[in-house]
Amino acid sequence: MSLATIANGYVADGVKFTPRMRVVNDEQIKLLQAAVFELLERVGVKMSYKPGLEVMAGAGCRVDGNIVRIPAYVLEKAIATAPKRLVLADRDGNRNVVLEPGRTYFGPSIDCIYYQDPVTNKRTRFTSKHGEALAALTEHLDSFTWIMTIGMADDFPPKAGDKIINRWALQNCSKPLVFCSGQHVESVKAVHEMAMILVGGKENFDKNPNIVHYSEPISPLVYYDPAVANIIYCAENNIPLLNFPCTSSCGTGPATMAGTIVQSAAESLSGIVLQQTIAPGANFVFGGFSSAMNMKSTIFSYGQPEMTTMIAALSQMAQAWGLPFFATGGCTDAKFNDAQAAAETALQCMTLAAVGAGLVHDCAAWIDHGTTSSPGFMVLVNEILANVAAVMKGLEVSRETLALDVIAKVGNGGNFLREKHTLKHFKEYHMTDDLWDRTMMETWEANGSKQFEQRLSEKTVKLMAKPPKPIDPKIVAEFDKMQAGWSKQK
Repeated sequence: MSLATIANGYVADGVKFTPRMRVVNDEQIKLLQAAVFELLERVGVKMSYKPGLEVMAGAGCRVDGNIVRIPAYVLEKAIATAPKRLVLADRDGNRNVVLEPGRTYFGPSIDCIYYQDPVTNKRTRFTSKHGEALAALTEHLDSFTWIMTIGMADDFPPKAGDKIINRWALQNCSKPLVFCSGQHVESVKAVHEMAMILVGGKENFDKNPNIVHYSEPISPLVYYDPAVANIIYCAENNIPLLNFPCTSSCGTGPATMAGTIVQSAAESLSGIVLQQTIAPGANFVFGGFSSAMNMKSTIFSYGQPEMTTMIAALSQMAQAWGLPFFATGGCTDAKFNDAQAAAETALQCMTLAAVGAGLVHDCAAWIDHGTTSSPGFMVLVNEILANVAAVMKGLEVSRETLALDVIAKVGNGGNFLREKHTLKHFKEYHMTDDLWDRTMMETWEANGSKQFEQRLSEKTVKLMAKPPKPIDPKIVAEFDKMQAGWSKQK
């Protein structure tokens, strides 16, 4: 573009670019995808649930006992019929999450067994009260556009606990919910019923779904019966489904990143065949969580850099297939909200945003290898994501932003403090100072010499004191009645 073009105002409307990165190229993506088809044709998946086997056989799969091998044409057909876009709404019907290849949304995680106090850092068992509080906290954290159930209710029996923890996620946070109810199809039905109550019935739910079911194959290449039953229920009832293996390189997956990626992708896509055969056009989210076993400790890492590389590669494969993607990022192996936690989280979140990784989960709730939920960590990552969003905005190049006339007016050696152009644009920069301190030492000392951990604790306590967004008391009463019934289950 010439200087004359700029002068004549042909860029007046602006030119913008969203920052992007890649971890694999097109040739590598094709090889990875071909290997997925080969693996499902040659090895297949293990499945014992008879209704699932019948569906897979009817789709054209080769069923040999409890081994299901999936021909390439069957998988290609299932991928072709799955929607390339999924829109999720909040409980008020606002369609806030437009999940399509290349777009990224972050949400806190699921199923932690411990809770870390934001003031004392003391760790206790996670209870329904913690789930209630953290759902309300998520409502007030603007960087999160959706929610998961965050922890497991240790104060109730398992059958009741997973329903109750989902109840509080739906009641205390208006954002779309990704829920996991892996052991019993009755739990999936209960969450579905609550979601429909919140939005005013099945017709509204079908138009604007506010929940997504999280299903998880067992690596390597196995389905347990309740997971298959849940997939079938979701397909029959128009509940969006994500099928998400957790593959540990060196343990439940091969000791190479490429092999682990291929196995993860195969495990996820085996579920699309089951779902699309039952309900062609049902919403499916492809995904995979690939990390590596630490061979010294045998612990699955949530912070190593290769985890992010593998998940980013899977995201690029999803984009090549045109499928929405479910990713993992914003978590840490650290035990507290320290430098390790911030560094691991920032790397993951920035990378996955730049790749365009879809729904990114485990974000901001999982510390210490996915065992512990920390409200302070949620607030920390919320602020990290605000910085990531500032970078991902890119920059606009237009006649206004090039500011040639302003620069010429100020001239050599002047300053821009009094210019109307400065007044118009200075607030576009991300300069929040309540958590990140950007003052000089003397000012910091005058303000109480508060170190980062203290500022984080104070901000977390303040946010947790805010009440959740209210819902109709009649709905609360209906949820209370449902919970009374669940609490009798053992």
